Amino acid sequence: MTREQTAGDRAYWLDRMRAVAEPVLVAAAERRLRRDMPVEAKDGLLDDRMKFTHLEAIGRLLCGIAPWLERREGGSDAEEQSLRQRYAELARKAIEAGVDPASPDYLNFTDGHQPIVDAAFLAQALLRAPSELWGKLAPDVQRNIVAGLKATRTRKPFANNWLLFAATIEAFLYVAGEPDWDPMRIDYALRQHEAWYVGDGAYGDGPHFHWDYYNSFVIQPMLLDVLEAVHKQDQTWEQHYPNAIARARRFAAVQERMIAPDGTFPPIGRSLAYRCGAFQSLAQSALRGELLEGLAPGAVRSALTAIIGRTLDAPGTFTEDGWLTIGLSGHQPGLGEGYISTGSTYLCAAVFLPLGLPASDPFWTEPGQPWTSVLAWSGLATPIDSALK
Repeated sequence: MTREQTAGDRAYWLDRMRAVAEPVLVAAAERRLRRDMPVEAKDGLLDDRMKFTHLEAIGRLLCGIAPWLERREGGSDAEEQSLRQRYAELARKAIEAGVDPASPDYLNFTDGHQPIVDAAFLAQALLRAPSELWGKLAPDVQRNIVAGLKATRTRKPFANNWLLFAATIEAFLYVAGEPDWDPMRIDYALRQHEAWYVGDGAYGDGPHFHWDYYNSFVIQPMLLDVLEAVHKQDQTWEQHYPNAIARARRFAAVQERMIAPDGTFPPIGRSLAYRCGAFQSLAQSALRGELLEGLAPGAVRSALTAIIGRTLDAPGTFTEDGWLTIGLSGHQPGLGEGYISTGSTYLCAAVFLPLGLPASDPFWTEPGQPWTSVLAWSGLATPIDSALK
């Protein structure tokens, strides 16, 4: 176990977040993202993925750093406050450039199926930072965002986690005050995922369960964010909400136990190139203050810090100019499925959700502690695991 100094952990997280975010935010804010971002994709698919990769980079990065951008309470040092203000301004300029039809970086919301995915990640970012990433935008920029999000309605989501992309977009449109927000798209997604719940905190990705990280990449986080936004609008949704929280807490506890003493985790399933984004569910439970009883915030911080180190510090993770490459631990282009390109990899930013907690929160102030697998494999007293009944 490493980095047990609490102040050092937050500084380290900010450093890694900055390494991931800086190239994207600066280039996008200056309307040169398409010009400057190198795009890597599976052989033969580069032209296709070029249509989508820039919206992927913006939406996925912002959904991870949005809670930090939204954080306004004190407790952080002046340098962090200055960085937050700078990044919030860059993010707003990036969004403005991305939804301006006259911009060279105008993002694709209309061509192909993929835009519904990353329009949803952008909508999730707006839900997570409604003041900084929405409220401070000019009215014409807000109208352009709404137009882009609504343009994705022409796409029919697949019968799996994609239903939550449509639901997330509609949940944001409700929050934005759009009178034609569509509750049916939300209701259908919630009902289907209730039917796909397989037990012990996990959902199937559609009617079948998959051994992958999509419960964390998409399902648990989007269910919570959608319900957080709209649960009071429908009695059935309100009934879903406490169950979704309980299941997410259990799933996060399972995730914590999957982190090995050296900070590695099982390389199972697809989309491993999203790196530490595989632990968005655990990070979100920490952000929401909803870790299961007995799961110490200091231990979760230590475990996530170890994962960040294993996935973002490996040689080859970044190009010489600072852009992410495809891989899990370093540059491993063979891990890039046909739907993955450079922009896709920025979902790794989802691990940074706890930066949205003030520096005074126990997540940051508790001393670093051994997480469950460290205890178990060191011969120390280890808490017994228990399924969610």
